[in-house]
Amino acid sequence: MVFNAGKKMENTIENTDMQKLTRDELFSLEQYAEARSEFRSRVMAHKKNRNVQIGEHATLYFEDKLTMQYQIQEMLRIERVFEADGINEELNVYNPLIPDGDNWKATFMIEYTDVERRKEALAKMIGVEKRVWAKVDGFDHVWAIADEDLERDTEEKTSSVHFLRFQLTPEIVLAVKNGANIGMGIEHEAYCHQVDPIPSNIKDSLLADLD
Repeated sequence: MVFNAGKKMENTIENTDMQKLTRDELFSLEQYAEARSEFRSRVMAHKKNRNVQIGEHATLYFEDKLTMQYQIQEMLRIERVFEADGINEELNVYNPLIPDGDNWKATFMIEYTDVERRKEALAKMIGVEKRVWAKVDGFDHVWAIADEDLERDTEEKTSSVHFLRFQLTPEIVLAVKNGANIGMGIEHEAYCHQVDPIPSNIKDSLLADLD
């Protein structure tokens, strides 16, 4: 049977609902080698509509089924994993980062190019991941639920990478579907910035995460 990598890639990209990824939806290593260049280009274009920079040094990278497929495919490629157990292990790690239809999920990164400045900032920003918010017009702030897999703060510093979930009520979901603006920000004594409203292209992308 001849594998049509382009067709499978097109179908996968279009199927960005909240269902979790399964092994059947992934490329084999050989298939991914054929499809990788075009697939990566489309994923990078997709990601441009899913990043919210808050201030100069913090960014929310919103995840979905497509971004997680790319992450899994890259991990399988790098580690040369082709056996079922190894593939299922990667699925178990990354599937929880796919939105469930009533929430947004994001990788939260604190970004400093200078190593010493980053160390100083992380020492001052302990707990910042719990002070990240999303706000839909007409409703209170929705504070991020952070690092449900493991604790990333220590007594000395916070991590530069956190995983966040913004859990939305049915009323908020409905408001977003009806076109309400979305704002996002961070309210911490060492870092306080906001983007309100977020750009329309990002709002439209986040709308697609909601059932």
